[in-house]
Amino acid sequence: MTENRLTLTFVYITLVVLMIVALFPIALLVLNSLKPSAEIVQNPLAWPSELRWDNFTRAWSDANFGHTLLNSLVLTALTIALVCTTGSLTAYVLARRKIKTWKILTFYLLASTTAPIQLFLFPLYFGFAQLGLINNPVAVAFVYTAVYSPFAIMLLRTYFLAVPRELEEAALIDGATQWQVFRYVFLPIVSPGILTVALIIGLYSWNEFLIATTFLQGQDRLTAVVSFFLLSGQYSSDWGVIMAAALIIILPIVTLFILLQRRFIEGMAGGSVKG
Repeated sequence: MTENRLTLTFVYITLVVLMIVALFPIALLVLNSLKPSAEIVQNPLAWPSELRWDNFTRAWSDANFGHTLLNSLVLTALTIALVCTTGSLTAYVLARRKIKTWKILTFYLLASTTAPIQLFLFPLYFGFAQLGLINNPVAVAFVYTAVYSPFAIMLLRTYFLAVPRELEEAALIDGATQWQVFRYVFLPIVSPGILTVALIIGLYSWNEFLIATTFLQGQDRLTAVVSFFLLSGQYSSDWGVIMAAALIIILPIVTLFILLQRRFIEGMAGGSVKG
C-alpha cells in the first residue's frame, strides 16, 4: 500500500513538473505581451510596472489582423476540407481492399511524408506563375493538401482497419452500396480519427510560413503568420507588440484544442491501433 502511494505521488509530481514546463512559455508570452519593449529587454521575467493593453490594439492594426486572420481561416478551412475528404476516401480503399502494390504505396507515402517541401518550391512556383495561380488561396490549399495528405492517409487507415469487417459485410448483404457503407457505417465510427486529423492539419496550416510567403505575396492575401513576421523591423522591434501579436495568433488554436481536447485524445488513442 505504501509503495502504491509513493508511486502515485511520484506520478503526480512528474505531471506537475511537465505541466509547468509546458505552460511556462505561454505564461511568459502573456506576461511580456503586457509590458513595454524596454522592460522586456531589461528583464523578461519581471512583472510589468504598468499593464500595456494598447500592445494588443497596436498589434491588431499594425499586422492588419482583421484581414490576415480571415485569410488564414479561409486557407486552413479549405485545407482541412480537402485533406479530410480525399484522405478518408483513400484510407478507406487502402484499408478495406486488397492492394497488390501496397508495399510500394506505403514506401511512397512514407517518402512523401519525409521529403522536405523546399525540394519542390522552385518547380511549383514556376508552374504556378505560368498558370497565373500566384496569390490564389485555393491553389495554395491544394499544395497544403499534397503535403499533408500522406500523413493523414496513414493515420486514417488505422481507424478504418479497426472497424470490424462483419459490419461491412452485414451492410452489403442488406443491399447497401459501397458509398453507403462508407458514408453510413464507417464515417460515424472513424469520426474521432477524422477530427484528430482535422485538428493536426489545421494546426500545421495555420502556422505554415514558407509556402504561404512564397505563393501569397499580395498585401490582401497575407496570412496571419506572415504578417506577424513582418512586424519585426530590420534594426529595432517593439517586443511588446510582437508578443501581443503572437498571443493573438495562437489564441484561436489553443481555444479550439481546449474545446475539443477530449475528442482529440480519444482520436489519438484510437489511432494507436496497428494495421
